[in-house]
Amino acid sequence: MHDEVHPLEPFFHQAVRNSYEGKLGLHDPDVTGYVAHLLCEFSNTDKLYKMRDAMGRPVEELEAMFQAADPVHGTAPSFDAERAMRKYIGDYALFVGGMYPEANAQGGRRRGPHPSLSELIRAGKESYFIVSQFNVFEYEQEAPLFARLSDAFERCVLGLSLVREELKSRKSLPPPMIN
Repeated sequence: MHDEVHPLEPFFHQAVRNSYEGKLGLHDPDVTGYVAHLLCEFSNTDKLYKMRDAMGRPVEELEAMFQAADPVHGTAPSFDAERAMRKYIGDYALFVGGMYPEANAQGGRRRGPHPSLSELIRAGKESYFIVSQFNVFEYEQEAPLFARLSDAFERCVLGLSLVREELKSRKSLPPPMIN
């Protein structure tokens, strides 16, 4: 699914594996690898907030994301665009739900209408399920992974929150790995 390895990917892979396998019993190397890569990708905020409104501001409202993903009643120009947007919604929901739960805390100060954790879980499960239904041609190999991500979405969010806690407890990142 990705070719280039981010310098932090081995570190994130180990952290995700420790959480998913070691603490949650989620033994799925493909899910672990996907989530580790997601952490690397979203370490760049331009990728985390790649969807922008007409003014160039990041879109964080799920309803606007759903509208952009709908090829029939929304603004998605094709079903391929729907798949890409639904994948992004699932990724966004997983990352924000696991790594930034305080952004979704009820009653906290917010600069906009951020989704609750339950809304993120619903959006993520649904979006990954829709991506899994694109199961022919070039998407055939990836479809089962997205079905598993949908099925285990809550555990994946919980596992990311455990990764977050592990990262917070460290004083610094590990030394670079030398091959």
